[in-house]
Parts: sequence; structure tokens; C-alpha cells
Amino acid sequence: MKLPVMTFNLRTESGTSAEHAWESRSERAAEVIRQFGPLLLGTQEGSRSMMELLKEKLKGFRYIGQGRDGGTNGEYSAIFYDSSLLDVVEEGQFWLSEQPDVPGSKSWDAAFPRICTWAQFQSIEQPAHQWLVFNTHLDHIGQQAREEGILLIAGAIGRMRARTGLPAVLMGDLNAAPDNPVIRFLCGEVTLKGYKMQLRNAFEAAAARPGATYHNFEGGEEGEPIDYIFATEEIRISQVQIVRSKVNGQFPSDHYPVAAVLEME
Repeated sequence: MKLPVMTFNLRTESGTSAEHAWESRSERAAEVIRQFGPLLLGTQEGSRSMMELLKEKLKGFRYIGQGRDGGTNGEYSAIFYDSSLLDVVEEGQFWLSEQPDVPGSKSWDAAFPRICTWAQFQSIEQPAHQWLVFNTHLDHIGQQAREEGILLIAGAIGRMRARTGLPAVLMGDLNAAPDNPVIRFLCGEVTLKGYKMQLRNAFEAAAARPGATYHNFEGGEEGEPIDYIFATEEIRISQVQIVRSKVNGQFPSDHYPVAAVLEME
């Protein structure tokens, strides 16, 4: 089964100029998403109102998750899915803190509360095809918070895979270049606090160095990615791209979305 997926930091409404307000960008974002056609979409930085407007524009899509301040408050790390093709079997969210069940909690050197949204999905047409999906947005300031956060996520992936026996996908804005210990940990190159992880980096399927995924509405490719898609070893990554498209001459966000086609037996 082929599973097209995308991760997309939408850029928050807060602090944006009128030119980059979500009301004017939302259709551009929806068009870029529609052009690739993911069945699953992980978003970052969207508020409740942003999520609702995007859902209106992506016909047939629903989303799961809540705000990082609890309930509908704060930024979401939402997972959108094509509800005509996929069902949600189970879902949840935890905070990347020393109190992961406490809404709005933050720890270590984090600048803001950070969250991970997860779900178990099932193909409606082929119910035997099921998988786990995790979507997150790691802290942009604190390296310790990034490392502790990814350890919490790695632990959750391990526990849920042990319980379900299912393959898993991790995506999001990790605020870390490829040489950061967070990324090297996910790729199995280093340990963190004695723990090991081994995932496939979707950029391994790229024909050339991926380049930047954050561009501050200026475009260009120079730099390193901070947005990623990872998968467990059962999943083959047949295609990956950083979507650098403009719509009507303008970018939909200050990040480029990252899209991949995953294949599962």
C-alpha cells in the first residue's frame, strides 16, 4: 500500500504582517497540499481557527489533536487525514515535559510548551493495513528540551509498537539540522542518555542534498532542513520532496512542506 504523507509548518498567526496573515495564506497552503495529495498531513503552529479554516478548504479531511496550552488553546501539532480512506482507531497527545499528561506543561530549557500528537490509523478499503503516526514541533531555543522531548517521543513509539506490532511514522518541525544529536539519534548514529533509536530518514530517498526547509518567506534552497519525515524499518520510502512551490507568486508559509510516499506490505 502506498501512503503519501506531508509535514507542514503553517506559520502562526501571531506576529505576522498583513501580507502574511493566515486569511490570505490559507488558500495557498491548501492548494500546495492538494497538489501533492497526502492521505496524512502533520501541521505545526496552527491555532484552532487556522485548523478549522484549513479543514474547510481540504474537503473530506478531518484532524485530531489539541492546542499546546490544553483544549483549543495555543498552537496545535495536528494530524489531518482523508476520512474517505482512513479511520482513526486510537489517538492521543502528550506534552514534552517532565509532566507529559499535564496540559501546558514545559520543562528544561524550553521556551514554550511542546506537544506530540499521535494516532493509530486504518485503511477503510484494506482494514489489515494499519500504522502509527506521530507529529511534533520541538523547541526552537532549548537543546536540552529538544533532546528530552525526542526521548519521550521515542519511548512512546517503542511502547505503542510493542503493544500493537504496527509500523510507525514520525514527522514534524524538529528545529534541528541533520548534524544535531536529535537527528543523529533518530538515525541510529548516536545514543541519548544511553537510549538508542533507529528510524529511516525520508531524505535518504532524495537524489541530492535536500537543502533548507525554513526560508522566512524569502525562498531559496541554501541551508539545512529542520522539518522531517521518519519511518520504521518496515516502511519503504519511495519518494521524498521539499515542496518549494509558490501559489500566485507567493509562498504559503515561512517553511516549505516536506512530502514523501511511503510503501507498506
